Amino acid sequence: MRIFDVVMKTEYGTSYNSYLVKGGEKTALIETCHLTFFDQYLDNIRQVCDPAQIDYIILNHCEPDHSGVLGRLVELCPKAKILVSQAGSLYLKNITNNPALPVTVAKDGEKLDLGGKTLQFISAPFLHWPDSMFTWCPEEKVLFSCDVLGSHYCEPYTFDTNMAYPQKYEEAFKGYYDAIFGPFPSYVQSGLAKIKALDVKTVCSSHGPVLTSGCRLEWAMERYDEWSKPHKNEVPLIPVFYCSAYGNTGKVAGMLRDGIWEEIPQADCQVYDINGYDMGFLQGLLNRSDAFCIGSPTINADAVAPVWNLLSHVDAINNRKRPVLVFGSYGWSGEAVPNLIARLKGLKSNVFEEGFRTIFVPSEEELQKAKDFGRQFAQSLAK
Repeated sequence: MRIFDVVMKTEYGTSYNSYLVKGGEKTALIETCHLTFFDQYLDNIRQVCDPAQIDYIILNHCEPDHSGVLGRLVELCPKAKILVSQAGSLYLKNITNNPALPVTVAKDGEKLDLGGKTLQFISAPFLHWPDSMFTWCPEEKVLFSCDVLGSHYCEPYTFDTNMAYPQKYEEAFKGYYDAIFGPFPSYVQSGLAKIKALDVKTVCSSHGPVLTSGCRLEWAMERYDEWSKPHKNEVPLIPVFYCSAYGNTGKVAGMLRDGIWEEIPQADCQVYDINGYDMGFLQGLLNRSDAFCIGSPTINADAVAPVWNLLSHVDAINNRKRPVLVFGSYGWSGEAVPNLIARLKGLKSNVFEEGFRTIFVPSEEELQKAKDFGRQFAQSLAK
């Protein structure tokens, strides 16, 4: 697998993790997998358990990569009850389109006795869906953490103790966090607090290696804590992003920066030609910014693809009300700026006035106007 959920590149593959917990009296299956892999998944279950002996199917959340095989699996598990959160019970109806499923709501703090092994359900909303929860087994000191502390990373070994390429894992771990949990930092902090209150020795997530205390677990917890803490830039971060066909939009970008610097000389206000940088780097810069500028020429009545690509990486949840200045150069009709403004307003950004446009090559007078416009934008940030 090289693409997950349409938007995530999985250079190192991934895994769909599911766990079987056997007590003295009952058996629980925690998580299922994507429908595409049903036959392989069923073979794996049969190696350790007859599916008909499963008493509970626990879904820590109901995204199709966790619940995809459920409709087929329940046919082989006639006595199994399905346990999900309250929100999950609503989602599951629309995901499976089967109102007859034996669904039971697992309440926060509720415990399930399997006979010598206990499973406790812990609400973990927005990690990363509203329905997410953890499942905790105190006897084994194992936390089934849903997607939290997971990664799209697959080696032949299940546990972190046998990891062959730790640097590649760390790269995948960070990319996974950014894409899945980056929009929900406050919920990450809340979830970490719940995990720290437990005596966790092993974390079994839904993707990637099982993490163990003394190996990768503490490192992973520290990274989540670091990445999710409130961040304030030491100086105002106001990047200027642009693409330019013949250098004209680039000239405007430089003058806008100069205007911003005149008003806020301490600002970290650098100009970035989008085609010259890694998109992941630009995405991180944009999402950490205090404000930003974005510019495009008009080609075929629209902004150019690299600019749209950058905006597709905007963290739409945490970028609400972020100030943005839109600019560009055009020859015929000039739709790039208004089209970008429309998109940014749809993202609930705080768009500055009606943007700045020049026709073909900007004159010295127009470049001075661009500089003045940058200064006015900077002034607006202090209001």
